[in-house]
Amino acid sequence: MVNSLKHLCMALEPVLRKVVRCNINPSPHSSLYIYSSKTHSSSSASSAGLQLVFSSKLSLPIFTGTKIVDAGGSPLQILLADTATGTRMDNKVKVEIVVLDGDFPEEDRSSTAWTSEEFGRNVVKERTGKRPLLAGDCLTFTLRDGCASLGEIEFTDNSSWIRSRKFRIGARVVRDGGRGLRVREAMTEAFIVKDHRGELYKKHHPPMLEDEVWRLEKIGKDGAFHKKLAAEGVNSVQDFLKLSVVDPLKLRKMLGAGMSDKMWEVTIKHARRCELGNKHYIYRGPSYCLTLNPICQVVNATISGQDCSNLDISGINKLYIENLVRQAYTNWHDLQEVIGIPSDVASLNQGIYFLCLRLMIDYPSLLHVIMLYQHLV
Repeated sequence: MVNSLKHLCMALEPVLRKVVRCNINPSPHSSLYIYSSKTHSSSSASSAGLQLVFSSKLSLPIFTGTKIVDAGGSPLQILLADTATGTRMDNKVKVEIVVLDGDFPEEDRSSTAWTSEEFGRNVVKERTGKRPLLAGDCLTFTLRDGCASLGEIEFTDNSSWIRSRKFRIGARVVRDGGRGLRVREAMTEAFIVKDHRGELYKKHHPPMLEDEVWRLEKIGKDGAFHKKLAAEGVNSVQDFLKLSVVDPLKLRKMLGAGMSDKMWEVTIKHARRCELGNKHYIYRGPSYCLTLNPICQVVNATISGQDCSNLDISGINKLYIENLVRQAYTNWHDLQEVIGIPSDVASLNQGIYFLCLRLMIDYPSLLHVIMLYQHLV
């Protein structure tokens, strides 16, 4: 028996290490934006052939009082590039950030056709009695080595009061005494700036489990559907998704005839885009053990010592497990929460992985599993 356990632990060692590492020191997912380009000195290109460019598009929508970032969630970045080749240049220039009318330049004109004077005429200033349109700590800065980040900037007013109802963010070189050769200005795409109070009611894409349920499409804050759901204890997106798994007919009936089938499809589709994260929940009894994801879907089930995957749940076992899921839903706050299960669990052997999970459940301290392995080997 000792030899058998030794061989078992040796086989489980890589998976155990992965599971233990994830539970002891879970690492959050992060995104990284990297810009790479060769740089050249001013001697390799004339100043007449230089342009400022924004390295990436904006993150939309934009609200007043909210930090402006790029599509990757990073501060906006300005580059100085050769107009012909796009190669980043290392010239040192002073740059000013301005707000432009969204209708500039005109659609029937080439993006290279404007002059510095035309660019200047389309700079938008604040309304009378208002604060400057852009607020931030680096609206004028020096570009060194051909690259710089804007830091924290934000709009103080919406864009509804100008004819185009849209702004652009522009960048231009500040010339000392008006001398110097031209460097073409940069500008972002046109966009609408909404009042911050509108953000308080906006939908999230994708929604989060902890979001209030009215963040879902077709469910308005303090509206009829929101009140009906709240009266039944469905307050979050997670509550909504759990009930949609356990008893979808009850959830549909709860919303009533006021929600059409088309609206229902939009709402449920939006809810299912929710990121489920890395938490699992254990519901166990004398002869069963269920592992559920955060919306009450069965990840793994063990009945009377027999492992039942989602593929072989059928007949009596299926009805039995569905009943257990309903019990787990009713007693959700009593379930054991397991944090840090790896997101790439599908790439592991399911049987081995959940055997490791059972070991962790049976031994509340993960150190017991490690000590058992070290003792045997």
